[in-house]
Amino acid sequence: MASTPTALAKPQNGQPCPCGTGKLFDACCGPLLAGTRKAASAEELMRSRFTAHVAHDERYLHFSYQGTARTPYLETTDDLQPVAWTRLVVHSHEAGRTPDSAFVDFSAFFVGDHGAEGALQEKSEFQRINGEWLYTRPVRQGPPPVKSTAPKVGRNDPCPCGSGKKYKQCCLVKA
Repeated sequence: MASTPTALAKPQNGQPCPCGTGKLFDACCGPLLAGTRKAASAEELMRSRFTAHVAHDERYLHFSYQGTARTPYLETTDDLQPVAWTRLVVHSHEAGRTPDSAFVDFSAFFVGDHGAEGALQEKSEFQRINGEWLYTRPVRQGPPPVKSTAPKVGRNDPCPCGSGKKYKQCCLVKA
């Protein structure tokens, strides 16, 4: 029987960082959230943004998002129930078309309906602007598309249906 997922506690110095690196908070995301250090990579920024969600640090989220980074932060008094995040898994960190762009594919897990663990899967884009990494936008939400490993049938190949005709004269016409 599966156990009930446990929400991560607000990060504290001397405790493991919620981002999943295995480092202590004060040696990992703590300096980024405090503003004493900038993220060295898109993945590090993404991990610190997850930690900011766990810590309910809306100010850090505001200034690490390209859409709002250059605007003043106005504290809100929303009565929204914060998400109870449980863990983060980074699947990949890929360079973009330029050295100042990158993509991070991750799953962020949370306590969902009826105490079951849910997942937010996303591939996000990041840009380095004036030497500072910023979250730009989600590129894909949900799991990556499934790519077929079967070889493609060429127009002049025998039709896979077994008719003995070329594919272009058989099933390709029907498609």
